[in-house]
Amino acid sequence: MVDWGLVATVKAPKEKVLAWAAHHLSIGAAHLWIYFDNPDDPTHAALQGHPQITATLCDAAYWGKRPRPDQHQNRQGRNARHAYTRARTAWMGHIDVDEFIQADRPLGEMLADQPKDRLVVKLEPFEAMHDPMLSDDIFTAREFRGALTHDVWRYRTPALGRYKKVIRDGILSHSVGKVLFRTGIQGLAPRLHSVMLGGKRIPAPDWCREARLLHFHAQDRAAWLSALPFRLTRGAYQFRPPLQQFLAGATPEEVDAFYLRTQILPMDVARELQALGRVVVADLQLRQKVQAMMEGSPW
Repeated sequence: MVDWGLVATVKAPKEKVLAWAAHHLSIGAAHLWIYFDNPDDPTHAALQGHPQITATLCDAAYWGKRPRPDQHQNRQGRNARHAYTRARTAWMGHIDVDEFIQADRPLGEMLADQPKDRLVVKLEPFEAMHDPMLSDDIFTAREFRGALTHDVWRYRTPALGRYKKVIRDGILSHSVGKVLFRTGIQGLAPRLHSVMLGGKRIPAPDWCREARLLHFHAQDRAAWLSALPFRLTRGAYQFRPPLQQFLAGATPEEVDAFYLRTQILPMDVARELQALGRVVVADLQLRQKVQAMMEGSPW
């Protein structure tokens, strides 16, 4: 068993930040480094005394003489590298506040079993599907769909309908996943989806089959619509030309039809994709985890 931690740059409502922290502490994270992109974020006060959390306000004092990067991706990378130089855990990961690690066994055991020359473990993303029948759980979903890879290509039409060419692999956001990486490596620098060593990207092995990244990207219909303008111009969709082109030119009615057809899984399709490993079913019980963290907190 080895210890591990996570770093994230957050700009989200308090309950979502707490849910992210509570979940990962509940599955064994030894330490969390949380950077608050909003220097006036009130959630900082709720977490700054936790013994397993380093909560940092990204204010003028934090940036100091360094200019605050304009792009949020660059701020995320800068913060991850800042945390890496201070990490005391054997492994670390850099993920977002809407991403939740799920593992088949304790992550510390899995990481301890990695070959000693392996510096990086890659987690495959599974996007949360919209389900209006579920009760609110802060981040609310039960089914998570992974990429519709070539071995399940025939499911693109049942899952995506006429939009199969708009999101060919069935993933709205990133399909490259995130990585866990060893700490204490001279010259290693975390990025958003990978790590660099000596200025060169470290190639990651195939997907880790014992853990995955559950990504709450579009399961909340109202939040997805609210975030759409940003994602089209400065966020994830600018790197997905067919998706960007379609959504940028679509009417509100067309956007609505696209969402309902691609983000709700028909029951029969969900069952078949689950059998093939392309749908993960999980109940994270986030409200329970937040309550346990706050009520049982020693700080």
